[in-house]
Amino acid sequence: MDLILWRHAEAKEADGPVADGDRELTARGLRHAQQVAEWLRGQRLPKVAVLSSPAKRAVQTAGVLGLPVKVKKQLGIGASIADLLSAADWPDHPGAIILVSHQPALGRLASLLLAGTEADWTIKKAGIWWFSNRVRHDETQTILRAVHNP
Repeated sequence: MDLILWRHAEAKEADGPVADGDRELTARGLRHAQQVAEWLRGQRLPKVAVLSSPAKRAVQTAGVLGLPVKVKKQLGIGASIADLLSAADWPDHPGAIILVSHQPALGRLASLLLAGTEADWTIKKAGIWWFSNRVRHDETQTILRAVHNP
């Protein structure tokens, strides 16, 4: 299984009565999301499913990939590591899952997958961390395949 953690791109600051979940991408954020999407398309991932937080900035980020996007409440602002793992069906889902979500949950999940413990790691806005899961000699292994930032 491939699991790609994709942090939403830069969003406009909350202005007046705009709720946090309704903030849109800035022009720079959209440009960065497009750069990362172009890189992802070049990876030719098999059986890709794109799951997004319902926050507007996350849906916009996921949308630039040009694949169907399934919005999942459990990936929203304030999500937990358990929420992210459950949504992704890690490590059992066949193919690739791209989770478009938020900090600090994405960074904490990256820490758990690589270090075996939860810590507050930062994933840059619009950045991705790509993990794979495999079994070697009856041992399950998690591999960091790539980190890509705009």
